[in-house]
Amino acid sequence: MDHTTSVNPRPTLTLQQATKVIEQLYGVTITEISTLPSYIDQNFLVVDKEGTKHVLKIMNSEESKRTTLLEVQTLAMSFLRQHEVPAQTAVPTTTGQLMSMEEIDCGHGVQTYCVRLLTYIPGKTIQRSQVTMQDLYHVGKLAATVDKTLQQVSSKMVSPNLDVLLKYDTLWSLLNIPLLEGYLSVMDGDPLQEVVKAVIEQYKSHVQPKIISFQKDPFTEGHYVELTCFYSSPEWTNQKLSLGIIHGDLNDQNIIVIPIDTGHHEVSGILDFSLLVNGCYVFELAITIMYLMLENPSPLDVGGAVLAGWESIMQLNDDERDSLFLLVLGRLCQSLVYGRHNVKKYPDNKSYILTTAKSGSRLLVKLWELGKKEVERKWFSDARTFLVSK
Repeated sequence: MDHTTSVNPRPTLTLQQATKVIEQLYGVTITEISTLPSYIDQNFLVVDKEGTKHVLKIMNSEESKRTTLLEVQTLAMSFLRQHEVPAQTAVPTTTGQLMSMEEIDCGHGVQTYCVRLLTYIPGKTIQRSQVTMQDLYHVGKLAATVDKTLQQVSSKMVSPNLDVLLKYDTLWSLLNIPLLEGYLSVMDGDPLQEVVKAVIEQYKSHVQPKIISFQKDPFTEGHYVELTCFYSSPEWTNQKLSLGIIHGDLNDQNIIVIPIDTGHHEVSGILDFSLLVNGCYVFELAITIMYLMLENPSPLDVGGAVLAGWESIMQLNDDERDSLFLLVLGRLCQSLVYGRHNVKKYPDNKSYILTTAKSGSRLLVKLWELGKKEVERKWFSDARTFLVSK
């Protein structure tokens, strides 16, 4: 998520500006409005005169240029909701549009921002909830269900613009772990830099050769993504990979839960489809495990529960199982490195951007010291025990 423009792409609308946008586009009278956290976009919680809550999302100006991609992301949200997956969805404007491109001056010149009014999901983020291992099993199951449902988007070709996902190459893709090397200077002087370098090397030697065998969407045969991310690896020259549509960012702040009986929780909603990409299904699992470990008091117990839930829907193959540990570490390294990189550009949002860094640095060191063999032994053993006890 690198932005080369000299103008700050992050929207900084005032409450008055945001209120005016909603009233003009949606014909809604706002009685309450407050800011919500976001990485480099801007979110507002709004309440109308009927007491109905919504979330106003203003995309940053760089991402707003990718209108076709945003349309596909918005479509995927609606598609999931139609198939009973609890995804946040967009509310139509008074003219029936699910998104609107608006020219707004936030104090540094007029820029164009994508504006969407999204349904409000009741509950708390999983980051702020004391979830059980049983809850995490169901999150893993839901993560696999999301990707399984998105397969139908490909099979039914519900949008002629799906090919845009094949061309969307984000630094955050787990295909792009080697590109971290270009950002390591932000960690100069930090001993953690050596661990990150070691993870990248292990990824290139151990995971990269196996990616071609990772499971893919059967409906994307003939629709390929060029593996430009492996430009430095001769064995990948002219290779192509057929992938599946994945959420790509099922982190602990994008999963909303509500408490139910006996101290458990259920997922009330999934947020933020801005990293919807074509990727390998095991990437979704690795990303989910990594983020759910961050704030959990027993982080090593998380992997087995999430894995068991995932495999109740989609079984991993041998190469995926053998790569899971390094994929989890790869995403953790991405979050730590890109967090430091982006906080230099958006210092006013430092607290939110460095959320992962609070416990992520310790977690990376702990996992690396335990090693692949020991961590995988626990994850897979716990998953088997979990499934037997179901």
